[in-house]
Parts: sequence; structure tokens; C-alpha cells
Amino acid sequence: MGEKVVAGAFDLFDRQKYRKKLHQCLEALSGLLAERRFDRPRNLMGMEIELNLTGADAMPKMLNGEVLERIASHDFQTELGMFNLEVNIVPHHLSGRVLDQLAEELRTGLGYADRKAGEVDAGIMMIGILPTLGRDDMVRSNLSDVDRYALLNDQMVAARGEDFSLDIEGVERLVATAGSITPEAACTSLQLHLQVTPERFADVWNAAQAVAAVQVALGANSPFLFGREVWRESRPPLFEQATDTRPPELRNQGVRPRTWFGEKWIGSVEELFEENLRYFPPLLPICDEEEPLRVLADGGVPQLKELVLHNGTVYRWNRPVYGIADGVPHLRVENRVLPAGPTVADVIANTALYYGLVRAMAEEARPVWTRMPFSAAAENFETACRHGIDAELLWPRPGRSGGLTRVPVTKLVRDELLPLAAAGLDGWNIEPADRDHYLGIIEERCKRRTNGASWQADAYHRAREAGLDRGAALAAMTRRYGELMQGGDPVHSWPAGIPEP
Repeated sequence: MGEKVVAGAFDLFDRQKYRKKLHQCLEALSGLLAERRFDRPRNLMGMEIELNLTGADAMPKMLNGEVLERIASHDFQTELGMFNLEVNIVPHHLSGRVLDQLAEELRTGLGYADRKAGEVDAGIMMIGILPTLGRDDMVRSNLSDVDRYALLNDQMVAARGEDFSLDIEGVERLVATAGSITPEAACTSLQLHLQVTPERFADVWNAAQAVAAVQVALGANSPFLFGREVWRESRPPLFEQATDTRPPELRNQGVRPRTWFGEKWIGSVEELFEENLRYFPPLLPICDEEEPLRVLADGGVPQLKELVLHNGTVYRWNRPVYGIADGVPHLRVENRVLPAGPTVADVIANTALYYGLVRAMAEEARPVWTRMPFSAAAENFETACRHGIDAELLWPRPGRSGGLTRVPVTKLVRDELLPLAAAGLDGWNIEPADRDHYLGIIEERCKRRTNGASWQADAYHRAREAGLDRGAALAAMTRRYGELMQGGDPVHSWPAGIPEP
């Protein structure tokens, strides 16, 4: 959400006023679009990475306030849990040596943060879900000491009216309940932003939705949750259930969850914001004094704060973002699919694949979303979360014969998508050596069928076979993960297992 809000109670009038302001904001957005007031293309991207804090024993450390005080940089911020941080990379132009520049900035920033965390006997862990998190860690008192988190929690708990239920069946089954939204904090992600023009927004968003399953399958890094081995990428089912404000009766009626893949390809950005208003009641009905339609009529640029705040409480895996920079409005696609980690090299490889694919796919004469039903993309996303790099996805058959076929994601990427991503990166004028290096990491992952999730699962099972109990095996695996993460070599090259002491 990113906005500082003050906790307080809401009455019926607040919600009515807020809903009215939301519709005014949507009308003002339509006006801005009709007047073509948005920023010109500038090939701008941005990146956010959510992180965990751990001790030398690989257990979570509830110390983000102390660590942030020592880091003392606006690039690092709180996240939902006291064991979380977020690092924000300033926007970059997608061109030239940007991939290597991003890698260097990340190594420098994360190294600095890790040293500062070391002053309070903590360290930085870049992973999708910290395997050593326990159910006892998921309590309201471990939410970060920030008003907006407390307020969001209280409103979501009130909307649900009962404990949140977690029930994820994968390799093992996890069943748990929570009296707060704190389990959401277990999900630590890589978020990629791309500024686009209104005319290009729908094509880029559709492309991002189509490749979301590929991203998850190749980048999966969250196989363990509260001591159980569940899906290869367990963040999506956890996030959906940990933010689900629907009691069972509303679920049975088909009411949509707030964490949502979506249900159709789109033709304009307005459709997504309109869906937000149509389907999702406000959680934080905080009204700004701005009158957006008056500002628009006077030739100004409205902030649309209510629309932005509401949008921040609808957790799409590809989210529309409205922003203003230097007095000029712009639109972004925020890609929220990927987990954090394992290494900086892996993060930048995932980044290169995404920006290359969405560029190339959005420019195709017969884009994939015209040849594949949206339901197939949604099914692919769940399949990829469940099975990771071993997933088989539905994809349009080559040529003009039409129809879908089921293909291993590693074959799809190597045969079809890597050349497409390379062409997309060429379209961004990315340095060829950087293009080849980072897409080469993706290719090696496919050849070796190894990503963060498969490495974690293999190392854990080897530790169990060596005689460690469940908790000790998870801790030993996580410590080894941290050592290799610090080493920086991409995960496909990591040695198997845990060295004997």
C-alpha cells in the first residue's frame, strides 16, 4: 500500500462517502484517459524485493524496527511482519547494461543491509517462505509496529468474522487457523514494475497473465510452510487463504477472493479498476479532501488516493498501478508472481525473462491470449504453483491448426519462450552479453530441472535420510541455503544436500 494511514474506527457514513469517492476517482481516471494526459513511453522499470530476517540458527528474528533504524535508508522499508523488510530499487530505463546495473545495486544494498542486521545478531534471507517459520510466529503481536498494518488486520478480521483457515494439500497437508492476517507475512516476493502507455496496457497485462505460470514454475522457491512440505510455490495458496475475508457461505456463493488471478483477458486498464469497485468492498474507507473531478476540470492531475488505496487491498498477481511523477500521471503493470531469491543472479535472470517475454508477446501479430482461453492461463498458474519446474502447462499448438496441447514447462521455455524473450530484450536494446548471460541461467535451470524449490526439497530429504528430525532438517537446510545465497552462484549450480559437520 505504501501510504501512511492512521488507525481509527469507521462508521456507515465513512463507507458510503468512500464508495462515492471511488466512483468519482474512476470517472476522473476515464477523463484522464480520454484526454490522453498520460506520460509518454520511457521504458521505465522498477523492482521491490521482500526479505526475511533470521538468526545464525536460521530461525526468524522479530527485529525489523531495530534493523531499519541501523540501515537508515529510504530504500528499505517495513513489511507486514516484524521478521520482514522490503528493499526498493529506484526506477531504471530498460536498455543497455541495466541488468548488470541492477545486479550490482542489489548486491551492494543487500550486503549493506546484512551487515547492519548483523549488529543485532540477525541476517538477511532472500527466500519465498522462510522454512523455519512456525505457527507460533504467526500471531498479531508479530505484525510490524505500523498503523496501516494494524488497521488493515482489524478490518480484514472484522470482515471475515472468524479465524482465517489454512488448508493446503501438496506433498503433505497443512491445516491451521489464524486469528490475524500475520500468515500473509510469510510470503516474501519479487515485484517487477513496468510503466506502459494506456494504449499498450491491456496487451502487456494480458502477456503478463499468460506467462505467470511460466514465471512461477521456473522461479518456485517456497516448498515449505510451517514445517510441512506443500506446493513447490506455496505463496499463492497461502496468500489467498490468509487474506480471504469471505466466510464459507460467501465462498459457496462464488464471491471472489481478494487474492485473485482474474477471470478474463482485458481490453483496457479501466476494466481492472472497475472490477475492483464492482466486486470488492472497501477495507480502509479513508477519504482524502481532494475532489478529483474538480481537479480534472481545472486542468490538474488528481491524486485518486481512494482508488489507489482500494487497489492496494485487492491482491492481483498482475496489478494495475496509477501513479504521478513530476506532475504527470502514468500507468504501470506490477508483476507480483515471483518469490524472492534464491540469489541476486537468479533474481536478475527471472527479471530478464519477464521483461523480455512481455515485450515480445505484447507485440506478436497473433498473441497467445487470442489463442488460449483465460481459464487455461488460470489452470496453468495453479499447476505451476503445485509442481514447479516439473509442471506441464497448456499451451497453443505451433502453427495455425489451433487448439491446446500439454507441454513440460522446461521444453516450452527452451524451444519457444527463450528465443522470444531474447527478441524482447533486443527490443529493449539490452546489451547482448547481459541478455545471453541471464537468459543462460534460465536455460541451465531448465536443463538441470533445478530451482530454489527443488533444491530445498532435495536438501531437506537428504537431511532426513541422514537422521535429522523434521525441525532440525529444515533448520540445517535453511542455514545451508543462506550460505549458498551469500555465495551468489545461481541455484542450478548449487551442490546437493548439506555437508556433514
